Amino acid sequence: MITKELLDPKSIVIVGASNDVSKPGGKVLKNIIDHGFSGKLFAVNPKEKIVQGVECFSACENLPQVDLAIIAVSAQYVEANIRVLALQKGCKGFILFSAGFSEIGDEGIALEKRCVEIINSVGGSLIGPNCIGVITEKYKGVFAGPIPQFDPMGCDCVSASGATMVFILEAAIPRGLKFRNIFSIGNSAQIGVEDILEYWDNEFDATTSSKIKLLYLEQVSDPKRFLKHARSLVKKGCRIAAIKSGSTEAGSRAVSSHTGSLAGSNTAVSSLFRKAGVVRCYSRVELVYVAAIFSHKQLRGDRIAVITHAGGPGVMLTDVLIKGGLKVPKIEGEKADELLSKLYPGSSVSNPIDFLATGTAQHLGHILDAVDYDFDHIDGSVVVFGTTGMWSVDDVYEVLHEKMKTSKKPIFPILPSVIQAADEVSHFHSMGHVNFTDEVSFGYVLSRVYKTSKPYDESELVEVDKKRIREIIDASDDGYLSPSTVAELLDASGIKRVQEFTATNLSDALKHAEILGFPLVMKVVGPVHKSDVGGVKLNVTQIYEVKQLFSELMKIKDATSVLLQQQKSGTEVFIGAKDEEKFGHQIVCGLGGIFIEVFKDVSFALSPVGKDEAKDMISHLKSYPIIKGVRGREGVNEEMLIETLLKLSALLAAAPEIKELDINPLLGSKNDLVAVDARVNIVH
Repeated sequence: MITKELLDPKSIVIVGASNDVSKPGGKVLKNIIDHGFSGKLFAVNPKEKIVQGVECFSACENLPQVDLAIIAVSAQYVEANIRVLALQKGCKGFILFSAGFSEIGDEGIALEKRCVEIINSVGGSLIGPNCIGVITEKYKGVFAGPIPQFDPMGCDCVSASGATMVFILEAAIPRGLKFRNIFSIGNSAQIGVEDILEYWDNEFDATTSSKIKLLYLEQVSDPKRFLKHARSLVKKGCRIAAIKSGSTEAGSRAVSSHTGSLAGSNTAVSSLFRKAGVVRCYSRVELVYVAAIFSHKQLRGDRIAVITHAGGPGVMLTDVLIKGGLKVPKIEGEKADELLSKLYPGSSVSNPIDFLATGTAQHLGHILDAVDYDFDHIDGSVVVFGTTGMWSVDDVYEVLHEKMKTSKKPIFPILPSVIQAADEVSHFHSMGHVNFTDEVSFGYVLSRVYKTSKPYDESELVEVDKKRIREIIDASDDGYLSPSTVAELLDASGIKRVQEFTATNLSDALKHAEILGFPLVMKVVGPVHKSDVGGVKLNVTQIYEVKQLFSELMKIKDATSVLLQQQKSGTEVFIGAKDEEKFGHQIVCGLGGIFIEVFKDVSFALSPVGKDEAKDMISHLKSYPIIKGVRGREGVNEEMLIETLLKLSALLAAAPEIKELDINPLLGSKNDLVAVDARVNIVH
């Protein structure tokens, strides 16, 4: 719970206040004073009477009633102070700078828990411990980092790392970004990222709330709550960017399925962000650039005009935009000729639009007007303009300012001259703008922002035979299910499969072969990876081959029986699922057969998956042209593949005990999609 005392306190006490501003208790007090806190300020320090002009008490017991306590003393003294403040002084807001809690082990965990229990007992809020503090409109309760200019519509930011928050601000402020509320949550003993998101969501007002939210996470503690509130905020008009650190799997996990080797907590985070409509970033610079893009008019299409007075940056930007999936379309025709006539000889308007190093502010104005009014096949523009230092570029940035205010299409300014045009850039910021400095970084991030889809709606599950699914799961032991049991699960889910029989003796194998007809596939049952042990035999066309191959397959180590299947043809597709702790099931889709291992061209989504999300999973594959059908080769029926993904999602909801599942391959054609092989691993 986030209390009003935390955000808008009428009184603040600094426990551990100091006259030494190199100490946290001294610096935070100075920041609060310097930035004009209008309420009552108190200090606690047994060695002082006055601290930085503020009345100082020897102990918390001597304080009057107080709303917010900022605590900067050693961990061993924290619990006692919190107990007095919460139970005797009516304190409902706590910011705990101190380290020495859950990050140090069991003793610290126990201490942290006791402190939270005290604060919870009075309905209070705790930020920290092990944090740098909080910034709101009312007070600047931090001891570290630059303090950004407050803007009621500026960025809201929450960070699990105090140092990372400082470095984000170091990168953001020089770009002209402004901020509203900032939370450094440290250990998140009581309040974590999900709590901040919930507060932003519940308190959101379309006219007064910030619409840019920036997150730095070291863990996603409650993915379902994260999804609920992030998705809700985006649907209300917010734009969210987030870094989740720890993107590599810690050590190698023992996995026995294709899905298990491909999916993990990192892909689950990406799937979560994508489902919520959150732009995932991988560095502070990316986060700042995304926030800056959010600060501009929204790009409604993928066609970009690159405008520059320097050829090199224009070429590099064009390359990265196209590689990122955006378009830099050619500009030609009567209107292009008209624009060219207004520029210096030697200029080019074909796109990139290069108006030369000698180009003027007036020239830039003509170009931006033409992009806005004349070139309907352009959705936005990027202006790269710096200086050699030989003359001022104030007039150019004034034109940018005016056109950015009036243009119907977004204009993104890349101003690389951070030294030689420092004064001009600063003036540009003062007019309410943000800018970028590197065209390649910008192009890369713009592509990512544009391709981030809107949040996917909560999806209703398709109908499957849940009763039969539960009967099968409840009657099965932990581990990999037998082929016959897997077949029953697929049938109960409505996932079409090839006709097959399992034989434990030669007589049954011969009988089943006659029933199925030729050609056949024969597979060993028992070993997990059949292909690796020579346990898959294709193109079986004669009875004598059945006899010979049955004997060979049963001699393979761990063999228990032989599976005989009708041999089908078509494009091999793969779908699978893996249960990821806290996140639930990830569904995976891609090309099947050995290609899943060689190319690893797969897409991920968190279950449950709706029709739109399933469609995007397929269309975002690099191999999508193969699925559609390319160069005369028959493709896969997309509607059938989408429907199979939806049925898999419903199966997972009915059987959460499924830990890993592979259907590899599904054989697809324009008229059919059939599961050829499947494995299911369950844990009750």
